[in-house]
Amino acid sequence: MIKRDFHVHTTFSDGKCTPEELAELALSLGMTHLGFSDHSYTPFDPDYCMSPEAEAEYKREISRLKEKYRPRIEIFCGIEQDYYSKKRAEGYDYIIGSVHYVKAGGEYLSVDKSAADLRAAVNEHFAGDPLAFAEEYFRTVGEVVDKTCADIIGHFDLLTKFNEKDPLIDESHPRYIKAWQSAVDRLLPTGKLFEINTGVIARGYRSAPYPASPIIEYIKKGGGSFILSSDSHRPTLCFGFEDVKL
Repeated sequence: MIKRDFHVHTTFSDGKCTPEELAELALSLGMTHLGFSDHSYTPFDPDYCMSPEAEAEYKREISRLKEKYRPRIEIFCGIEQDYYSKKRAEGYDYIIGSVHYVKAGGEYLSVDKSAADLRAAVNEHFAGDPLAFAEEYFRTVGEVVDKTCADIIGHFDLLTKFNEKDPLIDESHPRYIKAWQSAVDRLLPTGKLFEINTGVIARGYRSAPYPASPIIEYIKKGGGSFILSSDSHRPTLCFGFEDVKL
């Protein structure tokens, strides 16, 4: 079993555990590497992310834990940098680049807050066409490495979070397939890792991780590489890693 996890959220953003609680859990699980990656500041949606003041404290705390737990476990200070964050991510061991919003009509439309919000966004800003929403989402995802300087591409098809239980987007439609393939084709030459994210299973939204299996196969055929991540917001480090087949 892989005993490394680099997509982990704490009480500095929208996680439920402190960094030290998670470090202790990681030790109890026999993990060798633990990377914290709290959310970068988005001024238009501040409730789930680190404030600028909290970010400085976060760096100090992770630095303290690095020393405290060395050499029992190797700890890293990362960040999940949103595409629409204004401040450049600096001073981190690694960056996860993610798209959590589609921008339309001057508004930032969350793709993963709730199924109802997603439907409202499609109806109000994309004339009821979920495929048009998907096309704009994947256009943005295709730029995420350039925009965030990411080392890891986070939850590539996050917009499908609710699609298994509340279908909205036809994932078999040629327009949808073309949209995600275009994004993959743009990202593959960067050589960055694509995340296989099991957090959506842990939270009960999907029965399979991000990205969907056809996307994983397309990335593999294109020579892309992967990293397993739990996107832990609760004590679910390394959740389901043993079930992922590559």
